[in-house]
Amino acid sequence: MNEFFKIRVFDIVFSFCGLLLLWPILLIIVVIGMFDTGSPVFIQTRVGKNQKPFKLIKFRTMTVDTQSVASHLASNTSITRLGHFLRKTKIDELPQLINVLKGDMSFVGPRPNLFNQQELIAERDKLGIYKVLPGITGLSQVQNIDMSTPKLLAETDKKMLDTLTIKDYFKYIIMTATGSGAGDAVK
Repeated sequence: MNEFFKIRVFDIVFSFCGLLLLWPILLIIVVIGMFDTGSPVFIQTRVGKNQKPFKLIKFRTMTVDTQSVASHLASNTSITRLGHFLRKTKIDELPQLINVLKGDMSFVGPRPNLFNQQELIAERDKLGIYKVLPGITGLSQVQNIDMSTPKLLAETDKKMLDTLTIKDYFKYIIMTATGSGAGDAVK
């Protein structure tokens, strides 16, 4: 059986179970987020598999008026108090379980970029990165490689995809859940 098919099965099972078990936490964050920004859920168009757009769902960690740019280009001052906590604990990523269940994303894969990140799109396109679903985490995230280094990010994504096994799938998820990697850190 193809590794990516097995991974998709795990994605469906884990995202469904995660949403079923974590809905009280999700609801609490939504309520607290209403007091923090008035708009607790953040939805942004990202580049998906085969460069098709999809709506990425996250908890809002920045003020509502923050410009839509890659995290490394955003100002640290735009992160709210709740946002600092959500980012540090990675709870801001939990709504992406919906994206995984829908088939827009996988737990493990290249992080989905914005359509205005032309240099990264070109580097990833050369290496065939867009042939797979983007992910919540992956090798680049656990190695602290963010979108500020497009060529290195694309090469690391390619390395991960070329060698990805079920064992690696679980390894990247566990490493992320236990605090390895900062992902796309705001400077």
